[in-house]
Amino acid sequence: MKSGDLKIAWAGQYMPVLSSIRKRFDEERPFAGMTVGMALHVEAKTAVLVETLAAGGAEVHITGCNPLSTQDDVSAALNTRQGIHSYARRGAGVEEYYAAIDRVLDARPAITIDDGMDLIHRIHTERREVLDSIIGGCEETTTGIHRLRAMARDGALAFPVIAVNDTPMKHFFDNVHGTGESSLASIMITTNVLIAGKQIVVAGYGFCGRGLAQKARNLGARVIVTEVDPRRALQAHMDGFDVMTMDQAAPLGDIFVTTTGNTSIITERHFPNLKNGAILANAGHFNVEIDVEWLASHSDSVIHRDGIDTYTLGGKAIHLLAEGRLVNLATPKGMGHPIEVMDLSFSVQALSAEFIAKHGRQLAPGVHDVPSVIDEEVARLKLAALGLSIDRLTPEQETYMSSWTIGT
Repeated sequence: MKSGDLKIAWAGQYMPVLSSIRKRFDEERPFAGMTVGMALHVEAKTAVLVETLAAGGAEVHITGCNPLSTQDDVSAALNTRQGIHSYARRGAGVEEYYAAIDRVLDARPAITIDDGMDLIHRIHTERREVLDSIIGGCEETTTGIHRLRAMARDGALAFPVIAVNDTPMKHFFDNVHGTGESSLASIMITTNVLIAGKQIVVAGYGFCGRGLAQKARNLGARVIVTEVDPRRALQAHMDGFDVMTMDQAAPLGDIFVTTTGNTSIITERHFPNLKNGAILANAGHFNVEIDVEWLASHSDSVIHRDGIDTYTLGGKAIHLLAEGRLVNLATPKGMGHPIEVMDLSFSVQALSAEFIAKHGRQLAPGVHDVPSVIDEEVARLKLAALGLSIDRLTPEQETYMSSWTIGT
């Protein structure tokens, strides 16, 4: 618990935007009388968000969204805070993981905050009695938004959810810089291998893959990108990366990192063609991007190290990091995104939760964009914290930009 307190305090000093929001929440109490249910990575930066919501009057019940991303000392520290209840434990099995989600839902939250949609999925499939208490929710990540939009298309989503993932502040900073830096940092600290000179294969060239590819190149790697979207593939080519299929990349790569949020990216078709000593990691979301089950059932032997499982297949060693789960969080020393990045993302999260508290009852069920004023407010608060100033449009410029009658 003491080490958890120290971690939370360390993170808090680098989160000035969330700190300013917390001060306002403490005065205005926008969540007074409300319960907030959360399934997020329970670590120090998340704890600062939890404390911010509690300062706004919320009773917060939280559990993990990944069995290996919880920091137990942070979870223990949260349980010493008034109005906060954490059920997360690192290494929880499947039954314990979902039992903890059920404990969050037993509190009958008015607002849900998800990273991957596990809470919302559980509500709609196993705990529909909880629907009566819910005003709306927020979703943090790309995979969760994909699943939510699929639910909405099928008419299955029963309440409004704010797509926190889909804002410029999330894409430009969390996805690009957060995933890029933290994934590479975790790979390096777990394996102690050199990135410079390595052939790194990045699966997917969305915002996460783009950030990872760019930062790997900056460290001296030669980068291959695999894609299914022709526009993103062309973008990767124009950005100076080699573009090919995973079948073509399999025998070339030294390190593979999946960032797609989809299933079956590296499979039985690719494993036999990998180099001896190839390192596999996932920076997407769930542990479905690398076919771990096939690898485990067809390997000749397995050696387990901290954060590394080495499978011997046909005389070759294949090293899998973090059991195929999120490499930036699930390795033994994985710390997740840098603090300053999560200050921005969790500030958007906090303000979106406030929006749900105030306006959720007027929103139709479905997936809703974060209001632009929230995204812009977070950016302005960050600029102010950095001591930076920007220009503003003059009345003349505003008229020019909004008019079609002014000629060239």
